[in-house]
Amino acid sequence: MPIDPRTPCVIGVAQRTVHPGQGPSPEPLALWDDVCRRAAQDAQANSDVLAAADSLQIVYCMAWAYDSPVDRLAESLGIEPKHRFYSGIGGTTPQVLVDDAAEAIIRGEMDLAVITGAEALETKRQAKKAGERVQWSFKAEQSPPFPFEAPFHPAETAHNVFQAWLTFPLFDVARRARLGIAPDDYRQRVAQLLAPMSRVAATNPYAWFPKARSVAELRDATPDNRMVGYPYTKYEISVMDVDMAATVIVASHAKADELGVPQDRRVYLRGWCYATDPVYVAEHRDLFRSPAMVAGSAEAFRCAGTAIDNVAHIDLYSCFASSVHLACDALGIKTEDARGLTVTGGLPFAGGAGSNYMLHSIAAMVDTLRADPGSTGLVSGVGMHMTKHCYGVYSTTPGDVIVPDQKGVQSSLDVREPVPITDVHAGPVTVASYTVAHGRDGAPEWGLVIGDVGDGSRAYGKVDDPALLAEMEEREFVGATVELVPADGGVNLVKAQ
Repeated sequence: MPIDPRTPCVIGVAQRTVHPGQGPSPEPLALWDDVCRRAAQDAQANSDVLAAADSLQIVYCMAWAYDSPVDRLAESLGIEPKHRFYSGIGGTTPQVLVDDAAEAIIRGEMDLAVITGAEALETKRQAKKAGERVQWSFKAEQSPPFPFEAPFHPAETAHNVFQAWLTFPLFDVARRARLGIAPDDYRQRVAQLLAPMSRVAATNPYAWFPKARSVAELRDATPDNRMVGYPYTKYEISVMDVDMAATVIVASHAKADELGVPQDRRVYLRGWCYATDPVYVAEHRDLFRSPAMVAGSAEAFRCAGTAIDNVAHIDLYSCFASSVHLACDALGIKTEDARGLTVTGGLPFAGGAGSNYMLHSIAAMVDTLRADPGSTGLVSGVGMHMTKHCYGVYSTTPGDVIVPDQKGVQSSLDVREPVPITDVHAGPVTVASYTVAHGRDGAPEWGLVIGDVGDGSRAYGKVDDPALLAEMEEREFVGATVELVPADGGVNLVKAQ
């Protein structure tokens, strides 16, 4: 069958990790330059791949604010792409950039896009620890505002609902209660989910922590592996302070032909979709599942003309166990699926480089598919507090070019209105989910409760009673009735009835 010349395919990938103990990392600009050049070499083309770039795109970098990051990289590479883009934040960002480039290629607006990202957060952290500041180039005179996509909700601000290690446990605790699994048994399951990922990381030369860990090592809270946000220990959560970079080069099939890219280097984007759940945590009607994961993955598979049963390789976004659990539920697969759930080792072990993890995921998937010609791979992304979701289906075998109906998918999701949030509430609520935040010494410091109010809304509550905090980690607290008492600063304090 003839291949549509506008069919988008990945022709080159590269990754780089400056591992702990190897010394300070080069600055992000140098990392971008390096992985872009190596991704171009990876294509094994007969012509200059970078010179052919119509588009140069960079994933938002947390480590350093350059004055004009994309222009600086273009100058460093010696290229003049007409389209230049510096992204916002979120775990879905790299796949969305690939998707947007693919659609522009299909429309004939571009033929080749270079997408890169890097973080040097560990080097920056070590410098700060030593009382120094990194001296990197082209610093912006005034740092741009952090690209938050939604205003803070006053109730979430009052209850300190900011950190992902605090919010993602809420989804797992709600799922645990839904399944009727005892708290300690569920903590065992979380460790059983993640231990195989660490074994994949142990074989990944780009993994930040290339070390296999046992279920007990992950599960048990120790001085080195303290509890962070119940039920997750330190080893079970994404590590963001890493020095890592990756590049993915996307081109049309015709451009790959023109550049002389061998067929066995090409991996085709067969299907994709992006969809969102509600922005604020308490707005999620069913905290134990993600409708956007269900709808987004289904549309990606529809466009790819395949199904999860036909996928040979999987990489699910794994910032926390809840994102993997909800994805498995949405895909209809078991958490112990024999195919495995990652090709990198996952964010807690391979490394969660800010918003850039998915470029590493896609690059690793490309290498995996090249080594298994004819197979299909699935990657997923999760952004913000279980709000943004994306899926990409890849294969060495090209197929029909079908652009997803993302607007239609989102419209079907938006029919279901978010749960309203009551900022301040006095009276009883039924616990919908909860977590306990632990300090650096491992001791519980305070708890967060999402409570169902009798009028159909939800309210946040803060727990500061040590006895109640201990009880929340000893038994299932979802479904319990507690009293919310308004306090200063818009905080609802939780009192046991």
